[in-house]
Parts: sequence; C-alpha cells; structure tokens
Amino acid sequence: MRPLWTGAISFGLVNIPVKIFSATKESTLDLDMLDERDHARIRFKRVNEHSGKEIPYEHIVRGYLYKGDYVVLDPEDFEAADAKKTKTIEILNFVDEKEIDSIYYEQPYYLEPDKSGAKAYALLREALSESGRVAVTQFVMRNKEALAILKPSKKAIILNRIRFEEEIRSADDLNLPQISKAKTKESKVAIQLIDQLTEKFNIASYKDTYTEKLLKIIHEKAKGKRPQKAVPKPKIVHTKSDDLMAILKASLGQKQTRKKAA
Repeated sequence: MRPLWTGAISFGLVNIPVKIFSATKESTLDLDMLDERDHARIRFKRVNEHSGKEIPYEHIVRGYLYKGDYVVLDPEDFEAADAKKTKTIEILNFVDEKEIDSIYYEQPYYLEPDKSGAKAYALLREALSESGRVAVTQFVMRNKEALAILKPSKKAIILNRIRFEEEIRSADDLNLPQISKAKTKESKVAIQLIDQLTEKFNIASYKDTYTEKLLKIIHEKAKGKRPQKAVPKPKIVHTKSDDLMAILKASLGQKQTRKKAA
C-alpha cells in the first residue's frame, strides 16, 4: 500500500513519525459506463472550457474565484496557511469515546510508525488502551483541515476522521414525532422485541449479499443465461396506530418461527 500522508504525531514534546494508510476498501463491483450501441467505454477528459482541448494533469492548478477573477494557489500557499498542520497530527486533548456521537464519524485510517518512532508509537498505543480514552487531533490532509481521533486497535493505532460541528445539518426542519417519556403498552412490547433480537455484535456475520447476487447475475449473463425475473418490490404498508400492538406481538414470535424453519 502507498501512504496517503506522511508526517508526525505531536504528543506533548514527543514527535512520532508516521504514515497514513487507508483502512477501508470498496466492496461494490467496479462497473464501467458504456455506449449501449457498441459497448465502448465512456471516457471523461479534463478539457479547457474555452479551447475544448484536453489538459495534462501536471498543467492543472487550483484557483479560488474572487470578485470575478481567479486567485491561483501554489502548493507553498497551502503550507503557508499553517505549515505545522500540514506535517503534524497534533493531539489537542483526550476524551471518553462514548462522548462522541456516531454522526461525526467519517473515515478510518491506519497509522504506521517509522522505525525511529516505533517505541514512542507503542507507548502511545498502550497508554490509550490502558486509559480507555481516545486522542482528539487536528491536521491538514489534501489541503483540507481535518478533525480526528486516535484509538488503539490490536497492534495498530487507528486515525478516524470526524466531522466538525458546522458540517452536520440540523434535523429541526424535519417533520419528526415528539419524544414521549410516558411508557405505553406498545413501548413495553417494543422493548421485549429488542431484547429478543439482541445478540453479541460480530462483524463477520454481516455480508454484502447484494453485490454477491449481482455478481452471480453477471456470471450467468456471461454464459448466455437469462437471469430470473425480479421479485416484485415489497409493498410498504403504513401501519395504523390501532394495529401497532397486534403487529408487535406477532413480531415477538417471529424469531422462534425462523429458528424452527432453519
């Protein structure tokens, strides 16, 4: 793997040289856009909007539209904005991970230390693990300021990017039901249903079955077979409040029925 970023973690007066690697990969199929007439691939080109000519990537610069004209930015300009943050993952403080709402999580990465920083890397990893806290950090990646947390995961330190508060839209404009603190008969049965369906979380038990089925269809079509007709879309039923209790009670016995069928 090629590193996406190279710099150092700033931990007090300690600097830990590290590289950032992506911790995720796509599970979706890589589908190309084709011309339906001859199945030729559709290509996208970077073209000059005035001349219509294709522009090599090395001749493309970044610019900001300001009062009708573009101000072109050089790589040095991005570093000049905050040279420290372009090369340093600065630890701001430590917090309990439970205090961070899941809506803020964005993208996980692996951190790998240089040989010279291996001991300090291990020290930070063990200290985070023992304290049960995560480190809140800020740094610049791809010319954008990023907020992130550092947390141990087995032998690695994970850097998980999180969004800034201003990047989260408010839900106030949505038409949502009011929160009721009163316990109704329906809510008690709903809790029973949750308890019945509660299991220990095991990520390995969840599979991308849609992609698997789509790949099966591709293999069948490649052999000249016609895929089976699609099953009609399930009808969305808008439950009346009078029927809610009956449906909840019926749901309670559903898991037992599934077990017998299995």
